[in-house]
Amino acid sequence: MPKQNPQDKNNELLLRNKLAKLISQYAPADGLFEVCPGVRVLRESSQDAKPARNISQPGMCIVAQGAKRVVLGNDIFEYDNSRMVVYSTEVPISANIIRASIDEPYLCLIIDITPQKLAELTAKAFPHGLPRVPESRAIHIGPTNPKIVDAGIRLLELFSEPDDVDLLIPLLLDEIFIRLLRSHIGALVAQIGITDSNLQKVSKGISWVREHYAQPMKVDQLAAYVNMSVSAFHQHFKAVTSMSPLQFQKELRLHEAKNLMLSKMMDVSSASLQVGYASVSQFSREYSRLFGVSPSKDTRSA
Repeated sequence: MPKQNPQDKNNELLLRNKLAKLISQYAPADGLFEVCPGVRVLRESSQDAKPARNISQPGMCIVAQGAKRVVLGNDIFEYDNSRMVVYSTEVPISANIIRASIDEPYLCLIIDITPQKLAELTAKAFPHGLPRVPESRAIHIGPTNPKIVDAGIRLLELFSEPDDVDLLIPLLLDEIFIRLLRSHIGALVAQIGITDSNLQKVSKGISWVREHYAQPMKVDQLAAYVNMSVSAFHQHFKAVTSMSPLQFQKELRLHEAKNLMLSKMMDVSSASLQVGYASVSQFSREYSRLFGVSPSKDTRSA
């Protein structure tokens, strides 16, 4: 691997510092702030004592400062200002900030990715067709591209020029996505926008499960729904999500039950029934296995 030029290293440091300063302006306190539709900034001033569980959304994260760890199934991903991440579909993840402080908070620029926009730009980025790629994944980590960081800086700077915002934002977002597509993970990211790709078929299956998670699920019918054989669907679903379709459904059910109990004050029995469990004892066992605490204890400590 070629040694990095000291001047290039210094330029990258200057870019990261400039991005951090801009994110701090739009995120003056801890939390997630929308800069414009599809563009958000996140600030966190402390490390998480324990991971938070949520559902990922297709998009890219450019970290200016701090670091984060994400767990998907048995896979662990870490990213910081030297590594950017792309989420290609909706999956249940466990995530926590692993480097942050009041003096140096975790600062991140988040840009949503829509399949339609990526499909439009993929044809331009790969005019001779996409190269063959290995199995698609829900999460891709790659070295932070300084040119993408620079485009992110120019994107945030635009909001101090209100007369030009509406005209130039789409152009800058296109630049960011094209540079992402031309990066070494570009062919993998492009699968998000390809209608007949295995990733798109799995994403279609994921959307169905998310909408009908409380209903009984037959994997053969779900495979037919996305136009795949049962064996191929199993293989690609697990490659993308690190889980089988049934494991995925179970995690969604448990996430939703937790939300019902903590935000809507629903009791354990009612929540388990609402998300599709026929047995409260089975629900309690699986909830404890996933979250490390029983549902009744979890609601009491909230």
